[in-house]
This record gives sequence, C-alpha cells and structure tokens, in this order.
Amino acid sequence: MRALPGWPSSEGRRKPRPGLPAAGGPTMEPGTARPRLQRTEGLGGEQERRPCGDRDGEWRPCGDRDGNTEKHKAPDLVQWTRHVEAVKAQLLEQVQGQLKELLDQAMWEAIQSYPSQHKPLFPAPPDSLSRTQEPSLGKQKVFIIRKSLLDELMEMQHFRTIYHMFIAGLCVFIISTLAIDLIDEGRLLLEFDLLIFSFGQLPVALVTWVPMFLSTLLVPYQALRLWARPGAEGTWVLRAGLGCALLAVHAVVLCALPVHVAVEHQLPPASRCVLVFEQVRFLMKSYSFLREALPGTLRSRGGEGIQAPSFSSYLYFLFCPTLIYRETYPRTPYVRWNYVAKNFAQTLGCVLYACFILGRLCVPVFANMSREPFSTRALVLSILHATLPGIFMLLLIFFAFLHCWLNAFAEMLRFGDRMFYRDWWNSTSFSNYYRTWNVVVHDWLYSYVYQDALRHTTLPLASLRWGLSVEKLRETHPSLLPSLCQLLGGRARRVAMLGVFLVSAVAHEYIFCFVLGFFYPVMLILFLVVGGMLNFMMHDKCTGPAWNVLVWTLLFLGQGIQVSLYCQEWYARRHCPLTQTTFWGLVTPRSWSCRI
Repeated sequence: MRALPGWPSSEGRRKPRPGLPAAGGPTMEPGTARPRLQRTEGLGGEQERRPCGDRDGEWRPCGDRDGNTEKHKAPDLVQWTRHVEAVKAQLLEQVQGQLKELLDQAMWEAIQSYPSQHKPLFPAPPDSLSRTQEPSLGKQKVFIIRKSLLDELMEMQHFRTIYHMFIAGLCVFIISTLAIDLIDEGRLLLEFDLLIFSFGQLPVALVTWVPMFLSTLLVPYQALRLWARPGAEGTWVLRAGLGCALLAVHAVVLCALPVHVAVEHQLPPASRCVLVFEQVRFLMKSYSFLREALPGTLRSRGGEGIQAPSFSSYLYFLFCPTLIYRETYPRTPYVRWNYVAKNFAQTLGCVLYACFILGRLCVPVFANMSREPFSTRALVLSILHATLPGIFMLLLIFFAFLHCWLNAFAEMLRFGDRMFYRDWWNSTSFSNYYRTWNVVVHDWLYSYVYQDALRHTTLPLASLRWGLSVEKLRETHPSLLPSLCQLLGGRARRVAMLGVFLVSAVAHEYIFCFVLGFFYPVMLILFLVVGGMLNFMMHDKCTGPAWNVLVWTLLFLGQGIQVSLYCQEWYARRHCPLTQTTFWGLVTPRSWSCRI
C-alpha cells in the first residue's frame, strides 16, 4: 500500500497493526466509506483534519485550498518524531531498571554459590545491591569496577559549572588577600604563614611513618604464617603464642609511637594528621587482614587445601583505598597518569582553599575572643558566624580526601572499585547520611563491628528468652536461626548500631584530640549523643525535600558549633597556659575560664 500524500512514510513511523488506525491518521469506522473527523496536534497547536475525496480509490487528508499538502507534512513528522523519542526514553528507562535488578540478583546468587572463606550465618539475598538501605545480616562487601559518583556527575556541564564556581571562590580569596596586602602593606605578597605553620616538622612525621609501616607490613603476615605452619600440637601452641606476642608488640608500636613523637616534638596540626590517620588506617587494615585470612589459614592447616594469602596481595592491600581485605580486587587495564596528576593538584588546591578560609574567616574572629568577657550572645554569634566556614571545610575535606586523594591512589594501583562515597548530599535522614558519607569506613564498621555485634547478640537473646543453648541450637535446629534472627532482629540491631556509634565516636574524638593537642569532647557529644538520637529519629522512612533541607540545616549548625568551640579552645590554651600541669587542668576546657 503506498503512503498517503502529506503523511510520514513507513520509514518515519511505525507500521500500524491490523484493525488499528495509524498514529495521527484518520480513523476508519467499520462498514463506512468515509473516515471520521479527527483532531491532531502539531507545531501550530490543535487542528482539525477533514477527509477529502479519493484518488485511485484511496482516501487522503485535505491540504490547503490550493491542494498543497506539503506544509502539513513537516509538523506531523516533527510531532511523530517527538512521540517516538518519548516512547523510546520510557522504554529504555524501564528496560534499564529491570535489567539492573536481574543483574544484581544474578551477581548475588553467583557470590553466594562461590566457595568463600566465611559462610554467612543467616544468608538472605537482598533485593538490590545498589540500594543504600542497611544490608541484611551476612552480606559481604562486593568489589566491582565502577567510577566515583563525582566523576560521573562531572560529565554533565551543569555540574561542572558548580565546580567552576568553587574555583572562582578560591580565586576571589587570592585576589582579596593580594588587595589587602597592597592596601595595608603597600606590597603584593601572598603569604602562606598558616600553611607553613600547619605542616611544620613534616619530615619528622614522615620518618615516624616508616617504622609504623614496616611493623604493619611484617608482623601480621608473619604471625599468620606462624599459625598456618603445620606441626605437632605442642609446637603449634608455642608458635601461636609467639604470633600473639608479635601482634601485641605491633599494637603497642602503632598506638604509642605516634603519640610519643607528637608530644615530644610538639608537632603542628597538619603533621599530626599524617600520623593519626596512618595510625588508624594501619590498625584497621591489620585487623581486616587477620580477620579475613585467619579462618582460611587455619583450615589449610587442617588439610582442607585453602592456600594462605600471598605476601604480594597483602602488600597491595596496604596501599589500595579500601579497608576490607580480599586476595584479589577488580583492576582497570591501564593507568591514566593525567588523571592522577589532576587529582593530586586538586588536593593541593583544597589545602590552599582551607588555609584561606581559616585565615580570612576564622582567625580574625576567634583570635581575640579571650580578651572579651564571656556572654551567651557572643557565643551564639560566633557559632552562627562559623557555620559558613564550617560547611566549606566539610565540603573541602570530602572532595580532597574521599574523592581526589583516594581516586589518585586507586588510579595508580589500577583499583577498579571507586565507590568511596555515595550521594550523601541527597540524604533525607541521618541514618542514610552516615552510610553514604564515607563508604570506606562504613564498610569496615559494618563488617567487623555491626555484623559481629549482631551475631553475638541475636543468639544469646534467644538463649535468655527461651532457655535455649546457643551451641545446641546451632547443631540441632539450624533452620530456626533465620526465624530467630528476624524475630529478635530489631532489638539486636539497635544494640549493634549503638556499638557502631560508640566505636566511631571514640575514634573521631581521639583523632580530634590527637590533631589539636587537647581534650575537648565536642565531637564525642555531637557524634554519640546528638548524632545517635538523630539516627534513630530521622530514619529511612523520612523522605521528601523538606527532610533534606533539615539534614543540611543541622549539618550547617553542627559544623558551626565544632569550628567555633574548637577555635576558642585553641586560642584560650595559648593565651592562658597552665602554671602547673595537672590531670584536671588538661581535661578541663580552658576557654570557659580564660579571660585576658
């Protein structure tokens, strides 16, 4: 059948099914010789199509009075093209969603069927691996090749514009610094006094890092080899004791050496950051390596044929940007050195940015607060003033470390899984914010604190409630374990979550205490008390833009409180030093009583 004049040909539209009218064409009534009137919508709005006479036995739509139908062809073709594009977009979205669910389910089933070192206690496949909801008990970290979220967003021009705005802000800070120096001093000189002070004695910190690294490299792996070596029972007990002694010495070196060097040499904050972050990183990596490799090593000693981990895999694990040990990781095919240089340059730019923010927005405000009498009004105003530099510091720390620094090392090591964070900025609850802000640390806390606490609280609760023996329950009624976990899961999860908050809050407070050189439990209270309450109050059922606005408002206020109180305490301890060093003098906030 040849195409009707003035209508798209078969190449530009779908072929109608038998018994149905073509899209945009006249509707034929059964048993009638003429088509009905039909209203169509083109570029010029809604129009009415009237049927015209036939030509060679075929009906055709009317043209204009002169019989010209060409001017109707273009609007109808554009309308049909738009319709096809809309249908294509909807179809692709539906297919992509269904395909993603199928692939996630297939991946989980493949992982569950693969013989791993640890069998999950209560295996339960999740609906989707991509969800940010709290995973079920027994789920292990799965590494796949994927880019960081900001790298994907940077491919959009609109998001790159936001990035350019931050660069413009850095340029404004530099220009303002030069202008102030020109007006006040009569010279153009860009000073970096705060940067030089913060990174003072950096070589001392780097030299201290060497024995910390060597201890982490050699001791855990040698202890594992001692435990894996076959032999008589008495000989193995001696080797096991020697391995435990080596690990105790390793823990003492990692815990005591950085503290001694920082106090002895009075290291400034940035140099202390290098030591404390490496100290915590080495401890977490050592624990993960022993936890993941020890069960398989002990089984290999029993003759099950599981090989002990290789030294090269452990060495790679110490440098790759993850805290969960695996024998192998997904790797990218090559290294993009321009990408590495770009990320290191962005890290340096963020450090300069932070120095300008502290120098221009914090130092002039808080340096002389100890000279003024204390008042609630001054405290509230200082907190509100610190909200803007506080949120800037939060964003800079996130971008510099979680994105640039980790991606640079991941690229150099061809580490494939770059999901170091998720879309935490879209969080509508603090429970989701804590899970998505720092995925690297969250994976470690979930695997070795939350899951362990859940395993060790669910079955004892069953034993206390029904008088069941845990070991007997495991042996005689293993099928009841998932039901008991579901029945007592709510109470056990709350206990496990409190354990995670306690460990995380203590670690954060220790880092702040180490870096600043004094104990002021602002972070401990905000993280453990306020953050814990918000985690249970603002749960995942809280959705909508208003909740996201509330999360950001509380983040602004929390950062303002931290910046204000820590800056006041920093300058108070320099303006009012202790005449006699006592324990209570060290732990009591000096900003409460220091008035010059």
